[in-house]
Amino acid sequence: MLFIVGSVIVVVCVLGGYAAMGGKLGVLWQPFEVVIIVGAAVGAFVISNPKSVLKRCAGAMSVLLKGSKYDKDSYLELLSMQYQIFKIAKTRGLLALEQHIEKPEESTLFAQFPKFNGNHHAVVFLCDYLRLMSLGSDSPHELEALMDEEIETHHHEQIQVVSAIQTMADGMPALGIVAAVLGVIKTMGSITEPPEVLGKLIGGALVGTFLGVWISYGFIGPMASSLRSVFDAENKYYQCIKAGLLAHLHGCAPAVSVEFARKALLSEVRPTFYEVEEATAALPPA
Repeated sequence: MLFIVGSVIVVVCVLGGYAAMGGKLGVLWQPFEVVIIVGAAVGAFVISNPKSVLKRCAGAMSVLLKGSKYDKDSYLELLSMQYQIFKIAKTRGLLALEQHIEKPEESTLFAQFPKFNGNHHAVVFLCDYLRLMSLGSDSPHELEALMDEEIETHHHEQIQVVSAIQTMADGMPALGIVAAVLGVIKTMGSITEPPEVLGKLIGGALVGTFLGVWISYGFIGPMASSLRSVFDAENKYYQCIKAGLLAHLHGCAPAVSVEFARKALLSEVRPTFYEVEEATAALPPA
């Protein structure tokens, strides 16, 4: 939603400002220059990225439109879910979680927390480490190193998408110059035309430079920055799970383990201690 609002502001301010100072919008209508710039950018994008990154880029567009789903409510639910898991593990042992770990899609426990349950990667991440813990991997330092490696790998895959889009944005101004040069070449072929004709041709050629810079810094570059913010928020979601699991491995009580997880969150999405206490108190008996 914010992406759409921001894009509208960019279009209205740039084109509106140009029209307000007496510019003719019709001069900016150069569809073939758009084909040159955008087409060349897309072609270069396909050349420079493997198929796996191209697929993830296509999926990232929906993420961009929806924005980050990791708000305060989703973290409050995550902390409540961790509390419930740690409580079961403390009172009945990790084996009591086996039915939920092995078939999370059928788990009545995870079904109580729909936002978490709908996040496939987060469910797999949590279940994998609970499974390792139930199999006897109880060294916090070893599991922390493994979690860090997995989180970093997952984040690296996401940053590949950001880097690919940012690289396309960086190349747009240069491709705009290419379109402008081609426009100048076309103009030189009509050098015998009267000044009013040459003026239109030269103006149309310069539109290429304008479009390259405008598309790059007004749209593509901000898209990459927005995606980076969304992916950073998702990374923090995993860090929250990791902090809770490690605290549990160190032998902390469920409420203390959840507090460790809560402290890993950014202030704008971090529930207060009392909000978490109220949410966990309202949970059904484990």
